[in-house]
Amino acid sequence: MSGDRDLSGLFSPDRVAVVGATPREGSVARAIVENLAAFSGSVVGVNPNYDEVCGVECVDSIAEAGDVDVGVVVVPPHLALSAIREAGEAGIENLVVITAGFGETGSEGASRERELREIAAEYDLNVVGPNSLGVLSTATDLNATFGPDRPLSGSISFMSQSGAFVTAVIDWALSEGIGFADVVSLGNKAVLDESDFVRAWGRDDRTEVVIGYLEGIDRGREFIEAARQVTDETPVVLVKSGRTDAGAQAASSHTGTIAGSDRAYEAGLDQAGVIRAETVQELFDAASALAGQPLPEGDGVAVVTNAGGPGVMATDAVGDSSLRMASFSEGTLDRYGESMPAEANVYNPVDVIGDADIDRFREAIEIALEDGDVSAVAVLSAPTAVLSYPDLAEAIVELQAEYGTPIVTCLMGGERARAAKSVLSEAGIPLYFDPARAIGSLDALVRYREISEREYDDPAEFDVDTERARAVLDRATERDNRVGVEAMELLSAYGIPIPEGEVVSDPEEAERVARSIEGEVVMKIVSPDILHKSDIGGVAVGVAEDAVADTYEDLLTRARNYSPDATILGIQVQETVDLDSGVETLVGMSEDPQFGPLLAFGLGGIFVEILEDVAFRVAPISEREAGEMVEEIDALPLLRGARGRDPVDEGAIVETLCRLGQLVTEFPEIVELDVNPLVATPEGVVAIDLQLTVEQ
Repeated sequence: MSGDRDLSGLFSPDRVAVVGATPREGSVARAIVENLAAFSGSVVGVNPNYDEVCGVECVDSIAEAGDVDVGVVVVPPHLALSAIREAGEAGIENLVVITAGFGETGSEGASRERELREIAAEYDLNVVGPNSLGVLSTATDLNATFGPDRPLSGSISFMSQSGAFVTAVIDWALSEGIGFADVVSLGNKAVLDESDFVRAWGRDDRTEVVIGYLEGIDRGREFIEAARQVTDETPVVLVKSGRTDAGAQAASSHTGTIAGSDRAYEAGLDQAGVIRAETVQELFDAASALAGQPLPEGDGVAVVTNAGGPGVMATDAVGDSSLRMASFSEGTLDRYGESMPAEANVYNPVDVIGDADIDRFREAIEIALEDGDVSAVAVLSAPTAVLSYPDLAEAIVELQAEYGTPIVTCLMGGERARAAKSVLSEAGIPLYFDPARAIGSLDALVRYREISEREYDDPAEFDVDTERARAVLDRATERDNRVGVEAMELLSAYGIPIPEGEVVSDPEEAERVARSIEGEVVMKIVSPDILHKSDIGGVAVGVAEDAVADTYEDLLTRARNYSPDATILGIQVQETVDLDSGVETLVGMSEDPQFGPLLAFGLGGIFVEILEDVAFRVAPISEREAGEMVEEIDALPLLRGARGRDPVDEGAIVETLCRLGQLVTEFPEIVELDVNPLVATPEGVVAIDLQLTVEQ
């Protein structure tokens, strides 16, 4: 299911076969045949019971259908697998499986879906579905769906895991004048998924924007790589439903507890260069702007309005975005002062006041466009008796063409606004009722400009001792899949500094190790069943050599009193690290089902789950990405020397994150890992404690 697939034949076929075509009223197969009536190519039905269906010739078998580019399978599930195999034997490369009754229906359906994948792999088939509404492409009037509407032609390609969502969106888009290039209902994604379509549409000259509604991403790391190849030239905007943290309920580490399923999507989509929309409205607001507007050179926005209230709303929206209100030059302010009434506000937002006619409005917009700090303009208006919305729309279109600066509009009202909409839409200028939506669409332009300018570095790689790491991991997991400080050498094998020390099993050994360490030591319970040792008094700090034996017995007693059945592997005796000279941070990883190892970095110690000041990335990561993680946390001033403290060695944190990313990528059986605390000092970092979970 991986690789770069050629899907041109799926969306631009010459001949389509409908397997299971029938004239029965109300049937899905009949609806598909009728929807294909406008197709520019040829259509053939496959059904031995009919000579023709709705004017379309029918043949007895797929083998008799001729040189078919796309087969649409609409037969019951027990016949679908045979039909797919026959299509493969007939050389049909692209199949759209409408039939339901596969993975979504239980164990029997899941078994069918596995067999479908096997057949697809055997014949190297491109399969959409099963359980799909179908596919359509406006370039050839291909509508191989059983939806009720044919969309307008446009430059947006749209994928959705929900077929019902496809029909609803197309119906809504018709009323909004929004058109599409290609549309696909992903269905169960047994073979083709979002990664395949992102790649395909990235090569498609007709597609200017890729959008989607997804309930999950099956191959997260591959999706990141696919999107990165595309988003430097083609924006991708997605709505991802499902924000629950159900995945964290079974987590045992700090990282697993605070990550949750949505944190992985947040990190993965950002690393992929995908703009994530929170709502369907945001999805299409962004898509409309990205499909029709040039990218702004900066982030300064000018707001021009004839009503104070909308201007204030737009200004608030700018404050909530990645944009800023442009600062006009003295020359711009002078021009406004000379041309606008005394009552007008010539500072940004520019209020031309309610009696403004088309000439005043046009001049105000033009002055803003000519200011050096203005990279985009939002034009807002309430209806008045002295202003024609169609005239204002014509003026905006002309100014857009002349200056090439992105412009969005908010012409508030009903019928008056609709009268201007066709003028603006034809020029690719979006129109919104809500000022906040207008600003949000500009924000999407700025965000995409930043994405298109990104440089992606290869993940950092280090010379590490994988054999030593394997031996430590195997030895530590002989008894249990949860491992603690007894596996500290695992970090050392990957070049992550750890304190001097050992895990011992009797007081005499504890004294021997303590004598080999200069100064007082730290002693800790080592038990896979006691995860948060400090909560039960299972950590002793500043233990002098003559107190080591007694402290050993005391720690064991506390552990047994807390959990009589707990497995006690021993006591760790470790050199003391001066915590006062550094900052306690956390580096960790939790395995996400879709994206794989999700790295975490944040403030460590006992407060990590309370503050949740943590940044995430999908591993492996580059040094640039690790540096971004460090800079994202709110506690960054602590690392950089707040209140007169010396700044810590950020480079050492960055390197540790990269080394940890390499470790968990090369040992995929590690599903959770915490280094907490990782003490960062001006001289470097040292890992004080370790906790990890392994799945054999």
